[in-house]
Amino acid sequence: MLFNSYTFILFFAIVLGLHYMPLPWRVKKFNLLFASYVFYAAWNPPFVVLLWISTLVDWFAARGIANSDNKLRRRLFVLLSLATNLGLLGFFKYGNFLLLNFVDLAQSVGIHYQPLRMDIILPVGISFYTFQTLSYTLDVYKGKLKPWPSPLDFALYVTFFPQLVAGPIVRARDFLPQCETPRRATAPQFAWGLTLLVVGLFEKIVVADGFLAPIVEEVYNPLIHPDFISAWLGTLAFAGQIYCDFAGYSTCAIGAGMCLGFALPDNFRAPYAAIGFSDLWRRWHISLSTWLRDYLYIPLGGNRHGTARTYVNLMLTMLIGGLWHGASWTFVLWGGLHGLYLAAERLLKSSPLARLKAWQWPAFRPAAALLTFGLVCFTWVFFRAGSFGQAFQLAGAMLHLGSALGPWRIGKLHALYAAVPTAFILLTHWRMRDTTLEAVAGRMPWWGRSVAIAAMLVIITMMPGEDRAFIYFQF
Repeated sequence: MLFNSYTFILFFAIVLGLHYMPLPWRVKKFNLLFASYVFYAAWNPPFVVLLWISTLVDWFAARGIANSDNKLRRRLFVLLSLATNLGLLGFFKYGNFLLLNFVDLAQSVGIHYQPLRMDIILPVGISFYTFQTLSYTLDVYKGKLKPWPSPLDFALYVTFFPQLVAGPIVRARDFLPQCETPRRATAPQFAWGLTLLVVGLFEKIVVADGFLAPIVEEVYNPLIHPDFISAWLGTLAFAGQIYCDFAGYSTCAIGAGMCLGFALPDNFRAPYAAIGFSDLWRRWHISLSTWLRDYLYIPLGGNRHGTARTYVNLMLTMLIGGLWHGASWTFVLWGGLHGLYLAAERLLKSSPLARLKAWQWPAFRPAAALLTFGLVCFTWVFFRAGSFGQAFQLAGAMLHLGSALGPWRIGKLHALYAAVPTAFILLTHWRMRDTTLEAVAGRMPWWGRSVAIAAMLVIITMMPGEDRAFIYFQF
């Protein structure tokens, strides 16, 4: 079920109606849980079983960890959680990928092996809810959280429909306490939640799908050989598309949760105004970057075991982060490039040049932000391209390598469609770098906010084109 569909509007209206009826809180939680299963089953009903497996295994594993004083027994429960969650994720998301790579490896040594095609269907959102439920067990094991007494609350935590299929990845310590008391949005909270839904849908339907997606699909068509300008315009369009698509989903999720009285964490904070790559990952997909930091980078040793080990841990974290996004070596390379960027930044900050603190100079900050954005755009090529061949061709064109130049040129109208929204996004991010959307809206007169929301609603309803699924559903 897509947020950008009339089906969801009807579904959400029914959920809200039930939620605000004079019913016991426990009954309302059952309603939300059932609605969440319906929401997920709208894609492929049998995959609800995977949600039940993850929920049951982590519920009992966490209780087993807490009720045992034996170190080995506690570790076995953690291994049960890891094996179940990562096993399901590995099979459904990486089964075909691993099989194809095994076949290629066998052929490289002269073994011709042709297995039966697996045709594994990827369950929507499996990467998100796997990391979410796994964090609960790991927090209990590390003593940061006690097992939650209510299985109903825990099941709702795992499956809460606004953020189930594409995040934000919510921590149990942030969500479960909200289940203890009845959640009911105040009138201002409900109004702001609906506003966020409109803003998120505008980002997705109008900016990402209406303006930017057609340019991206044209430039990233494998039959096209773009020139320098076309490659950059197409990649700038994708940078804007993926931000508005994913941030649009997160904004909708936060807004829907707020309408129900639940608080979900921010997932984006003006990432294209980042100055440097550590700053970028504090602003982009925050729930994933903090998850990777807390459950991968720090357990690997973080920066506690010397310089060389720090760089290795950093690179491993980003490589795994790349692989989390998709079962393809292009995603791994995307993560590796970000790892190299972070390592180079860390090396630069430890050099004598760091004493100048140039990134704090007012005149230097916009230039540093543009440089960061340009380098991020270069990595997006490997995220979006369908193959290494296409990625290297586009990257070569962006670097103005003569061998990559081709006769095709992007149209002037499409050039405007790519350049104007991207420039608007960059300016907006720079304006929003040290503030929030709520703070900006709070400084506007009520009639100004009303006109802006009404205009967005009108444009959304008038926007032509196909309804595209959110990009991160495939991850």
